[in-house]
Formats: sequence, structure tokens, C-alpha cells
Amino acid sequence: MSENSMRIDKFLANANVGSRSDVKKLIKKKLVIVNETLVSDASYKVDALKDDIRVNGEVITLRTSPSYYVMNKRSGVVTAKKDHLHKTVMDDLHIDIREQLFPVGRLDKDTEGLLLLTSDGDFAHRLTSPKHDVEKEYAVGLDALPLEGELLRIEEGLELKDGSRTKPAKITLSEHPDYTLHITITEGKYHQVKRMFGAIGRKVERLKRVRIGALQLDEHLATGEYRELTTEEVEQLQ
Repeated sequence: MSENSMRIDKFLANANVGSRSDVKKLIKKKLVIVNETLVSDASYKVDALKDDIRVNGEVITLRTSPSYYVMNKRSGVVTAKKDHLHKTVMDDLHIDIREQLFPVGRLDKDTEGLLLLTSDGDFAHRLTSPKHDVEKEYAVGLDALPLEGELLRIEEGLELKDGSRTKPAKITLSEHPDYTLHITITEGKYHQVKRMFGAIGRKVERLKRVRIGALQLDEHLATGEYRELTTEEVEQLQ
């Protein structure tokens, strides 16, 4: 087997087509073709240098130098490459390689804070996959401070309204006047933080992500601003 051989989902993620889950959707839609063969399995092996690999008719090649950026996401924009109804975080990027980047994970439209953007699919997969237990810390503004027993339920992991159960979380009180507490989780279910507090009868009024793994939100970045990650920061996250 060639040393350039890899799974098609890994290849396309590394080529900035999207996350591995995005790639699986493209395969399901029958949009991925390798050497004129329709791909139906994400584990299909390709030669990264020799094969003719196309997505929706467009030839896909690997970029040799991945890019890594951190943004202080502002409220009012959605975390997506494109959206027909709303402005996205990509609209706040004003760099030549904007089209090569995609968001790592997702923050709700009304949520602010630390958001990573990259062209490295493996990097994104590691940070978002629940099996890697990468910590994400949020500052949370609530309508009222929960009781100690209610916070304990969240810390131990609780059942959401859809029947799914959350992993244990860490909670500390916030010293910032706009936020009630900080919560640290290691997964990323849909609207998870809001749903966790909703399960104990509390409403999230403000939400801001302040940390991913060892990376803290850069206090010098105003909302909507971004910068390239340092080599040291990328290594810490990897």
C-alpha cells in the first residue's frame, strides 16, 4: 500500500472540504468520486498524490501547510461556512485564506467567545470528538443562581429532556458582574449548556466560551477579532 494512502474522509477533511461528519454527508449524497468511481464508504482508501478525487465535480488536492486561527466570536453570527439566512463567522474574516478555513465545533448564534478556525481536519476532529474529553469552559449568565443541590446534579451529569445523559461537569462561581458562574464540559451536544441549566429550571441569558483545552480566550481580542495561533498554542491543543 502506498505511503500516501489514507481514508477518503481523512483526505477530504485535511483538504478543507469540511469535518469528517460533513464528508460523510457528501458521500451519502453521492457527491464524492475517485478515479470515476462513486465512493459509498468513508473508509475508502485513496492515494493522496495520484488519485483523481472530486467532490461535486471539483478536483480536490491537499494543502501542505494547515492554518490555525483563534477568534473571539461576536453575538449575532452563526458558526458555519455558509448560511443563506444569516451572517456567519466567516464574514468577519478578512484574510486571503478565508475559503480554506472552517470552524472547529459550533457556538450558538447568541453565544460569544473562543472559536477556533482551521484547515486541518484531524486537528478539528481531535478537539470536537467526545472520546478525547477536551475541556471547554463557558462563562454563564443565569436568570438566578441555582441551589447547591441543583448545581450538584449538573456536576454529576444529568438527564436531558430528550433522554440523553450528560457527562460530569465542573462548576465555579464567576467573579465577573455579567456572569453567574463558569462551567467546564468535555462534550458538545446541541445547545448543551442551555439545556443543562434548563433541566434544573434556570434560563441562560448570556453565554461566552473562555477556554478550550489549555487555550484561554485572548483578552486582547475584541469581539469579532481574530489572530493566528502560535506554534506553541497549536502544539498545546494537539
